[in-house]
Amino acid sequence: MKSDETGFEVTQQQGAWTVRMWWPVGPITGGPQRITIEQTEGAPTRDVARGISTTVLRRLDLAAALKLAEQGAPQAQEALQGLTEIHERLGKTAGLLLQRGGVSATYLAALATAYQGMAETGVKAPVPWLAQLIERRPETIKSHLKQARRDGYLTTVAGKAGGELTDKTVEELKGTEFQAATNEFEQEQE
Repeated sequence: MKSDETGFEVTQQQGAWTVRMWWPVGPITGGPQRITIEQTEGAPTRDVARGISTTVLRRLDLAAALKLAEQGAPQAQEALQGLTEIHERLGKTAGLLLQRGGVSATYLAALATAYQGMAETGVKAPVPWLAQLIERRPETIKSHLKQARRDGYLTTVAGKAGGELTDKTVEELKGTEFQAATNEFEQEQE
C-alpha cells in the first residue's frame, strides 16, 4: 500500500495484471474511487494478448483492499485533521459574522466555504456540524445555505452535500469585514 496527501493506493496482482485501487484522503466509507488495471512487467505475452478477462475481475479482493486502505488511513489523518481545523475556524468565524451583522454577504460566503470544505473532506453530516459551531438550529443553517446558493456563493451538486464555490465567494472573503472577523476570532482563541 502506498499513500500520499491525496489518497491511498492498494495494489493486487492477478495473473498477468497489476490492479491498483485508490481511495481519497478522508473517511473510508466504501470501495475505491478508481481502479487501474495494467499488464505486469514481464507478464507472458500470450496472457496479455488475451486481454483482461472476467476471471481477473472476479478475483479482485475488494474486501482485503478496503481493509488495507482503512489500516493506512491514519497515516494521512494528520493532513485531514489540519483541514478539519481550518474549516472549524471558518465555521466559527461565520458564526461571529452572523452575530455581528446578521445574514450578510460575508457571512453567506464564509458559511458556504466552511460547508463546501467539510463536504469535500468527507464529513457525512456537514449541516448539523455547522449548526453546532454557529450555535443555530440545523434548519436555520439549511435555510442560510439555500440563500447562499440563491445568491450565487455556492453551486448545487445533485444528490450530495457540497458544491463549488464561486468567484463571488472568493471576492467576498477578500473583504475587510471577513478579515476583521477572522482576526477577532483568532484573538479570542489566544
